[in-house]
Formats: sequence, structure tokens, C-alpha cells
Amino acid sequence: MSENTSGASGSGGTVRGGGERTGVDLGSVRRLWHLLEPLHAVLYFAPEAFDEAAALGYGTQERWASYFPYRAAPLGAVGSERVASAFYSFSPRMVAAYMDPAWNTASPDAVLKAREAAMDRAYRAIFGDRVDSPELAEAAALARRAAEAANTAGRPLAAANAELPWPEAPHQQLWHAATILREHRGDGHLAALLVAGLDPVEALVSFAAIGAASVDRFESRGWTAEEWTAARNRLAARGLVSEDGVATEAGRALRRQVEHHTDELAAEPWQSLGADATGRLADLLGEFWVAVLGTGLFPPETTLGIGKV
Repeated sequence: MSENTSGASGSGGTVRGGGERTGVDLGSVRRLWHLLEPLHAVLYFAPEAFDEAAALGYGTQERWASYFPYRAAPLGAVGSERVASAFYSFSPRMVAAYMDPAWNTASPDAVLKAREAAMDRAYRAIFGDRVDSPELAEAAALARRAAEAANTAGRPLAAANAELPWPEAPHQQLWHAATILREHRGDGHLAALLVAGLDPVEALVSFAAIGAASVDRFESRGWTAEEWTAARNRLAARGLVSEDGVATEAGRALRRQVEHHTDELAAEPWQSLGADATGRLADLLGEFWVAVLGTGLFPPETTLGIGKV
């Protein structure tokens, strides 16, 4: 799915990022992430998205050649250093390999048009007649309300997507809202990692250490074995992992703290939407979530750790 390192530790509680009580519990915040994440991330796996990328001149032998420009395009024609900063957990070398030539292949505006066309086609193929259903239109309206309530201060990817014009069709509005909300959560997650003192590769090592996904799966981020080992050694010196890379109780506690903090920082749009409307959106999204997962497009193991932690 999308490329961040959040886990799926649950939580109750009805707190704001600053500790204020609200009407939407953190379990609901996490549930909406679980439901919306695949609706956003299908962009990086759908054949329609690869078709559109190929038409622009990007390679399609593997997904990274289109993933990086598709996700980075809202930022404009930025260089690889800024993309690596915003995406966080990828090796800067890997980001540079794909981003250095990206805007010579196609402009960010062309990429944005391609991804909009890709998701129009992909959702139509996945949802069939339900793409024009009143349920999807209602879900799109609720998701848009939440996305428009998201405070994007200090959240570069959320802000860049929020600044884009809203498409007219409800199914495209649903994808756009899911994307803003996903990046809003992801930007907050990076803040939580920074507060926890986890650099990009340490974030991955610590997540693998609690069994979120295999080390092999995290190797897709482009770090060398030497860099992975050095990060593991740094975490071991802090008492967070054992010498063989398994999380200690302190390491597990730190990851729980990161995930709880991430949920807190992601709560604001749902607080604004309110508990009843948030619950209604969750109910409406179920069938579309099932349809997307039912495509079989997603790999059986992802770096998100959903279903494992």
C-alpha cells in the first residue's frame, strides 16, 4: 500500500494531539485510515495507472518509476532531496535514482493529469456501476468534509494535495479526499518518528523488529545491508532492540508510543466531521474497501504492518 511505516496498534481514548477530549475516539481514527489507505494506494498498483505513466514515458517494469513522480507531483518540480525529506523512509540514493530524471520525462502538471485520469479509469473498473451510486457520492461528500477540515500546517504532502483543485466527479473526489487524509496522517507520522528519535532507516529497523513486516520487505526502501546493520546497532545501544534485531520491551513501548501519537495527530479532521458522520463514512466505505482489496493488486505483505501489529 502506501509507503509509510505506521503500524496498526489500536487505541481507545478521545484525545486531541494536545490532550483535549473530543467526541471521536482514536480507534475510529485508525479505522478510517485502514479503510481509506487502500482507496488512495491503489494508484501505485493499478494497471490503468501504469498505462498512464507509460504514456508519459515512465518505465513500468516495476512500480517505483511511476510511484515517485505520482506521489511527488503535487509538490511541483522539486528535487530529490526535498522528496526524500517528505517521504522519509526511502534511501536518498533510491529517491534520486527515480526523481533526478522524473521531471525531464514529464512535467508535474502532466503527471497530475495522468494520475487523475488513472484513478478515474481504475475506480470505474473496480467499482463498476457502483461508481455512480448514491452511497459512493455520500462517502465522497463526507470524506471531502474531513479533508477540507485538515490543518496542513507543517505537513508538506497534505498541503500540496489540499492546494490542488477538487475534481467534479464523486468517485474522483473520494480519491482526492483519501489522498489528502492519507498524506495528512503520514506527515503527522513522520513528526511522531522525529519526536521518538528515529531517523529514516531506524524507523524501518524498529518496525521490522516488532514483526510489522519482514526485513526483506523493508529492503525495498533502498538501504544497504551496512546501513541497516548500523541503524540496528544504534537502536541496540539505546536498548530498543537485541543484537539479532528483535525489539525489546522498551522498543515495543516506543513503537506503541509512535503509533498512538500518530493517531492523535491524525484525529483533527475526524473531530471536525464528528462521531456520527465519521461512523457513517466508515460504514459507507466498507464495500468500496472490499472491492479494492478484492482486485488482488496489493502485495500480501506491506510495510504498513496492518494485521500484524
